[in-house]
Amino acid sequence: MIAEPNTASNLPSQKENAVHDDTVPESAVQNGSCVRNGNLKTPREKRKVQNQCENIRRNSSSSRRASQLQSGEVVEAVTLFEVVNIGKRAMQSVVDDWIEAYKQDRNVALLDLINFFIQCSGCQGMVTAEMIQSLHKKDVMRKMTETFDEETGLQYKKFMVYPWILTVTWPVDMDNEDYPLIRTGPYWKKFKANFCEFIAVLVQQCQCSILYDSYLMNAIISLLTDLADSMVRAFRHTSTLAAMKLLTAIVSIHLNLDVNKHNAQRLYEVEKKRISGKRTNYRLDQLDRKRKEYEHKLLEIQNMMNAIFKGTFLNRYCDVIPEIRATCIEEFGSWIKTYPDAFLNDNYLKYIGWMLYDKQAEVRLKCLLGLQGIYSRRELVSRMDLFTSRFKDRIVSMPLDKDHEVAVQAMKLLMLMSQNCEDVLSTEDCETLYQFVYTTHRPLAVAAGEFLYKRLLSREGDEEVQPKGGGKFGASTDQLKRLIHFFLESELHKHVAYLIDSLWDWAGKFLKDWECMTTLLLKNAEEDGEALSDAHESALIEIILATVREAAEGHPPVGRGAAKKILSVKEKKIQLEDCTKITEHFIMVLPQLLAKYSTDAQKVANLLQIPQYYDLDVYSTGRLEKHLDALLRELKDIVAKHSDMSVLEASSRTYYILCSEEIAIYSQVDRARTQLIDELMGQLNQLLDGFWQKEEEFCTDAGEISQMHSALRRVAAFHNAHDLTKWNLYEKTLRLLVFEIEHGSLPVLMILPALQCTYFSLLWQLAAVLENPPKETLFALRRELRRFSQICMSFLQHKEKDVREKTFVILCDWLLILSHQDSNNSKEAVGLLDYPPSTSLQEKLLLFIQEHVFMEEEDESKDLTEEEERKDESCKLDDLHRKRSLLAAYCKLIVYNVIEMTAAAEIYKYYVKTYNYFGDIIKETLSKTRHNNKIQSAKTLILCLQQLFQTCAERQDSSSGVDLSSASFTNMKELARRFSLTFGWDQVKSRESVAMIHKEGIEFAFQGATGVDGRCLPPNLSFLLIIIEFSNKLLKPDKRLVYAYLQRYIAEPLPCRGDEWQPLIWYRKSLLANEDEESSVLSSSREWSPVGTSKTSSFKRKLSNGSLLETSQTEAASRAPDLQCASQLASASGKSRKRLKSQEMHLQEHLSFLCPERLRRRCCEDEIKTEGISEEAQAEDTAEDVDVDVVGADQVFLARVFQL
Repeated sequence: MIAEPNTASNLPSQKENAVHDDTVPESAVQNGSCVRNGNLKTPREKRKVQNQCENIRRNSSSSRRASQLQSGEVVEAVTLFEVVNIGKRAMQSVVDDWIEAYKQDRNVALLDLINFFIQCSGCQGMVTAEMIQSLHKKDVMRKMTETFDEETGLQYKKFMVYPWILTVTWPVDMDNEDYPLIRTGPYWKKFKANFCEFIAVLVQQCQCSILYDSYLMNAIISLLTDLADSMVRAFRHTSTLAAMKLLTAIVSIHLNLDVNKHNAQRLYEVEKKRISGKRTNYRLDQLDRKRKEYEHKLLEIQNMMNAIFKGTFLNRYCDVIPEIRATCIEEFGSWIKTYPDAFLNDNYLKYIGWMLYDKQAEVRLKCLLGLQGIYSRRELVSRMDLFTSRFKDRIVSMPLDKDHEVAVQAMKLLMLMSQNCEDVLSTEDCETLYQFVYTTHRPLAVAAGEFLYKRLLSREGDEEVQPKGGGKFGASTDQLKRLIHFFLESELHKHVAYLIDSLWDWAGKFLKDWECMTTLLLKNAEEDGEALSDAHESALIEIILATVREAAEGHPPVGRGAAKKILSVKEKKIQLEDCTKITEHFIMVLPQLLAKYSTDAQKVANLLQIPQYYDLDVYSTGRLEKHLDALLRELKDIVAKHSDMSVLEASSRTYYILCSEEIAIYSQVDRARTQLIDELMGQLNQLLDGFWQKEEEFCTDAGEISQMHSALRRVAAFHNAHDLTKWNLYEKTLRLLVFEIEHGSLPVLMILPALQCTYFSLLWQLAAVLENPPKETLFALRRELRRFSQICMSFLQHKEKDVREKTFVILCDWLLILSHQDSNNSKEAVGLLDYPPSTSLQEKLLLFIQEHVFMEEEDESKDLTEEEERKDESCKLDDLHRKRSLLAAYCKLIVYNVIEMTAAAEIYKYYVKTYNYFGDIIKETLSKTRHNNKIQSAKTLILCLQQLFQTCAERQDSSSGVDLSSASFTNMKELARRFSLTFGWDQVKSRESVAMIHKEGIEFAFQGATGVDGRCLPPNLSFLLIIIEFSNKLLKPDKRLVYAYLQRYIAEPLPCRGDEWQPLIWYRKSLLANEDEESSVLSSSREWSPVGTSKTSSFKRKLSNGSLLETSQTEAASRAPDLQCASQLASASGKSRKRLKSQEMHLQEHLSFLCPERLRRRCCEDEIKTEGISEEAQAEDTAEDVDVDVVGADQVFLARVFQL
């Protein structure tokens, strides 16, 4: 509680004291205890006050109660703050009790309320009060200060709350930005809700009594206004929230008063007309007094609103703290919705418009939410014309906001504007917004889908529209046609799944109308002149496939959403119903569609993907086997007609799905599949017989080559999903490959499918190996595996690029499969079939990647037409896709340890140069390899940089070293910087890797140095400038360790007479940045914490002239540093004796890795000397500067790293 104002008898002394000391309060009260102070003139007295305040703060009952509340203990509430904080009582009863106390003694109750707001700010200091009547105006202004007393260490804030001047005193650590409103957890979230509820209920309960007494509200508004101007964030934030909630409650009171005033005015007018002939009337006088009373109250309420708005909102809506700005804008939006007659005008709306440009997403979000409340009410939109014209462009651009939630709410706001504002969005604006249905962020895409559906697809009166030819699909047909038209106009034909997913929540009804869609496809132009064009039919089939997939799978497409969502029971029920509906409909319709479009490869390939979503049991339960026969006939006919790989693979997959052994139709489908494969193999055998008879003549006949190509492609497509081993395909295709190696005359159209067939045949044989197969079978399979690998290695040098690339992909997959066989197989089988790539094979694979992926192709610049440019761009994209596939196949071998990790060094060289094309693949490879082995990955990175440095040095061939200003050296530094960024912000997690990079870099930099004393210039010294990029990733203790390791290679003093030594100087500075650490290297090496410690504290001590690599000197010359080192170490031990004792074993074990022999002896001597430290030294202040939390086990590891 706060003390009551001093009585009049004390006024003279108060005034006198106030003149002489403006910062010390007259009376101080904390939790009901009053402390009265006179003038404090001496430092001793001020220190006494400081100690008293600190003791009061430490022993504060409110602090104790807050901790008890969070721990769940039952605490009896004493103060108003504790009552609200606990939240056990109904807020209305709490407020009613306070009102009763106010009516009995308004000063005491008001001071209790003031203390409540101070405590809600997290302030545990003292609050004092003095009467304002005792002071002149000039003295009052002098007291409105916020100062800091350096001697007492306390902060003071003086402000006026009529009729007092209040002084809040708190410790400096109040600025640690930890106060109730920003604390996390359910407890403090509930506190904030209780705090806001208390203010609202307080105003509501006071509206009929003390709200208009010209005392309560004046004091509260004055308090909150002054606190909102404080430099302390806790005061400013809490008081701003309180003021905004207060104004929100007052606005509601104003609205009610306005309604009552109008009612009273209307009754007064009616009564006045009724008794116009009489002289007086009691009823009329009563209504007149009531009307004037309402007017008087409205005037007071308006004054309150203006005082809060001008005193708090106008100052805090642009506060530096985003939470305060967001609070202001959020409440401002509620004022407009609650009382638009007062706030819905351009003078107020401009503040929301300005804050749409705020840098913080939270503030922008509150603006959008407030505007949604306005634009959702059509009667308010007419007043928004000027605002809409001024800020429409900004709102239209906000779906591109970097914050996803802001973008989503901006799209929803635009949806409301489109519905309630006529012609506010232009056609260009709408077309821009439509394209957001293709975004990868699903909530934004769904919001854009709503905008697209309601704005373009669904129009009023669609349900009543009847088609010209009759039927029941009028509305759905029109919507489908509009959707198809939009899809074709957007020219994003590969993203139909994204479009359907965006519309699914809003247009699911007509998107599941597959009967309407298929009816539209099966229409004939003769029957209906409005039949779809070929492009529209292709688009509609893609839409059908996308809708079937969405309904059957129930989750967004790949790339939109991190993982498959878990369906609820209701969603699973809907999904099963949709699958049944899909199956029952398409079982009958799909054969008709396949028959109609059997010659169109793209349409057939899409239609053949629908059966994978069937519920296949419906065939038998519904007695629909005749439709299955029709589907199998169409499949067989399609395979015979087409050689397009997409169609053949879709057909093969359909047979695979239908041939499930668990379902009743298996025998029927298996019989049809066997018959089809017999026919395909018969055709292939006939063509192969003709080939072996003609050989060279066969290769010159284009017709026969085309037939052979089609036959091999059909067999390869089916061999991918079906085991064709019993048809002995392996021997036939292998013979073709051997023939090509020997003669080299086969066309590419025959080599590629033959290579695939051979590869699939071996995979099926490998999969057929059981747990205990016969050794003869294993040896035979092993022989064939080796044979196929040799064929692939030969084809890597084939004259045709397509053959080389196909062989490379197959060989990479082949090596990966052989090195990761199923662990369920017998160890003997795994050992026999294992095929680790040889060194020569690894070199060939790497050379292939360098030539086919990273080698730059000459770009022929010539004048091309628009159509030629489009084709050229398409070819470039296809070529890029092939290169990415090749690089990904090779990187998989590195990630899964099939080939040595050091091979990645050649890939990493192109990280910066080819970042736009292959950066994601290289970065993922780097991440995966680092996850597998941190140290080896770090060595690979430094190896990459070393190779580039050596290449640069060889090209320049300069005796003075590498030119630091050359483009190649600059590129190396940029590559090192990019490598450094891949370690992220967690320095503890990456400390071993970064330390290894520095160790390897230092060794490389001093490699080849001549001279015993290390004073000759190392040829690779400039390499230190490269590893400087990794210095900022070192922890401070690790910097000292790296610096100690560096000292092994250099002499003291440094031979830095020329610019050639500058790299060493710069590297040393990067290790000693922002700290005078060069003189504390010795102590830092001794402070390396042992195993088992969870935290390492760095002791900043001065060890003058300490060096880790001192040359042999006399004992007298070295004694001074020894003694100083011992004294400094003893001082540190006096501060933390226990920690140094726990380090002894660690130092003895690992210091040998860091220091020369003589320094080890010195360290042991110093450790012995520390045992004599007095108990008095142990009692010193133990507060130390902690650099960073590190794990002791990692430190041990790093010490071992630097031993190597």
